[in-house]
Amino acid sequence: MTFKSKLMGAVAATAMLAGAQGAFADGHGEITVGYFLEWPMPFQFAKETGMYDEAMGVKVNWVSFDTGTAMSAAMASGDVQLSVSQGIPPFVVATSAGQDLQVVDVAVSYADNDNCVVRADLEIDKSSASELAGKKVAVPLGTAAHYGFLKQMEHFNVSIDSLDVVDMAPAEGEAALSQGSVDMACGWGGALRRMTESGNVLLTGAEKTELGILVFDATTAPTSFVAESSDLVAAFLDVTAEANAMWADEANRAKMLPVIAKDAGMSEDDAASTLSTFVFPTVEEQLSQAWLGGNAATFMKGVADVFVAAESIDAAKASYEDNVNTGPLSQ
Repeated sequence: MTFKSKLMGAVAATAMLAGAQGAFADGHGEITVGYFLEWPMPFQFAKETGMYDEAMGVKVNWVSFDTGTAMSAAMASGDVQLSVSQGIPPFVVATSAGQDLQVVDVAVSYADNDNCVVRADLEIDKSSASELAGKKVAVPLGTAAHYGFLKQMEHFNVSIDSLDVVDMAPAEGEAALSQGSVDMACGWGGALRRMTESGNVLLTGAEKTELGILVFDATTAPTSFVAESSDLVAAFLDVTAEANAMWADEANRAKMLPVIAKDAGMSEDDAASTLSTFVFPTVEEQLSQAWLGGNAATFMKGVADVFVAAESIDAAKASYEDNVNTGPLSQ
C-alpha cells in the first residue's frame, strides 16, 4: 500500500464515521474524554483528583489513544466527546475530509517534544541529510510528527518519493529504530525520548520554530457537542486552565508531579523532563491573535496545503476559521 493510500484510507474511514457525531452519553450524566499516555500534563492532576467531575457535575470517563487520528475516529463515532492534546495535523486531516470538529483551546506548545530521529550508526545529521534518500522511515501518518517530517524533508530537499515511509505509532517506531529495522523514526513524548537513545535529531526545536514548523496541540470536540453542551465544555476548559495555573506555581509541583507521572505511566524524572519542554499558554494568551484569535486558523490552512502538496490528502478547505470556537474558552 502506498504512502498516500494509507493516509487516505484513514481519512475515508473517519469521514464515513462523521455522521455519527453527537451520539454521546451526556444524557446519562457522563462524557468520555480522550488523552495520551506518556504525555504528562497538568490536567492529569485534575483528572485524578476529581476536579473535572466536581466542576462539571457529570462523571468524566477517560480513554487513552496512541495517535490523534484515532482520536478523530473516536469523536466521529460518538464514543468520545472531547480530546485533550490532539495534534493540529490530525485535526486538519479529519476536518479536510469533512469531519465537523472544532478547536476549543490550546492544550500545549512543544517544539522540542515532537521530532524525527536518525539511527546513530548512519551518522547522518543536518549537514548530510541528503543521504536519507532511499532510507526507511517510521512516521505516524496524519499527525504533528508527520507534518514536521514533511516540512523537514522539504527544508533538506529530500524527496518523499525517495523514502520508504511506513505508518507506525511512535512507540512502534521507537522499537523499530532500536532494532535497526528502520533508519529514521518520528514521534513525540516518551517514545521520542527513547528514540534519542538510538540516534540523533536533524533539527532542534528552536531551529524548527525558526523555519515556521510550529508544534502545538489543542483540546478538540465535535461541533455538535460544543453547540449542545457549551457550558459543559466551558467548565472543562476552566478546570484545565486552573490545573495549568497550579503547575505554573512551582510551589505546587511537589504534590502534582507524582500524580501526573503515575497517570501518564512514567517515572517522575521522565515526566519532569518532558514537562520542562512544554509551554501551557494562559487563557488570555490563547484568545490573542497569536493563537486562537487568528493565527491558529491560518496555521491550519498552511498544514493542509503542505499535506495536499505531498499528495497525502486530496484537498484543503478554503478556510479553517469555522473550526476554531473560542466561545467556551471566553466564558
